[in-house]
Amino acid sequence: MRRKLFAAVLAIVAATAGLTACSSSSNDPNVLKVGTEGTYSPFSYQDGGNLTGYDVEVIKAVGDKMGRKVEFVQTPWDAIFAGLESKRFDLVANQVTVNPERAQKYSLSQPYTTSEGVIVTKTDNAGIHALADLNGKTCAQSSTSNWSKVASGAGCKVEGVEGFVQAIQLLKNGRVDATVNDTLAVGEYSKKTGDTGVHVAGKTGETSQQAFAARKDSQQLIDQINTALDQLRSDGTLTKISEKYFGTDVSK
Repeated sequence: MRRKLFAAVLAIVAATAGLTACSSSSNDPNVLKVGTEGTYSPFSYQDGGNLTGYDVEVIKAVGDKMGRKVEFVQTPWDAIFAGLESKRFDLVANQVTVNPERAQKYSLSQPYTTSEGVIVTKTDNAGIHALADLNGKTCAQSSTSNWSKVASGAGCKVEGVEGFVQAIQLLKNGRVDATVNDTLAVGEYSKKTGDTGVHVAGKTGETSQQAFAARKDSQQLIDQINTALDQLRSDGTLTKISEKYFGTDVSK
């Protein structure tokens, strides 16, 4: 009986120790937990089993300047802000487009990417050239993305998808008429796949800026990230990372 009681006590102690270890690890001030998709090339994607991409390299460089190790938590885009709010991670690094709604709800860093939106259709679709042509059509979009709002604002019915690759698949299968996305992501897809079945049919006419997002109570973290971004601009690191992925500097 004493042996069983002693074993039970040991089990409780071990479990408690395990919980304590998990708790201290998740609150380690030297670790910056970052939510990212891991499926959005060239910003955040898998290469040979390793997470890489423009956003991944930029936030790693930011972490180095801050003296913090970066740990990534891969999360689908449509769940990424819920993960941030539930404190699964400290920051979102996944081409978060700056807009008034997000600025009101989250603490946003200074922009580290500037790009424009484009409309992608099947190559044989000659009826779509501008946002106005999307009225009454169907677009494949990540439901909570900025591009989804652009498409729906143009009168396009949105078919929800998990990411850009799935949007292209629906487009090629004829299930949707178009998808609206970032010109950098579309260019990377075309370069990597050589897919001639889809093409850029037109531009949205909007220039967007992307930033890192933290919870509203994390302004101190954002201030530190902004300081690091300033340093990375000054020493040329941001330009170097940008030119590696895009052949030009999109960090300005």
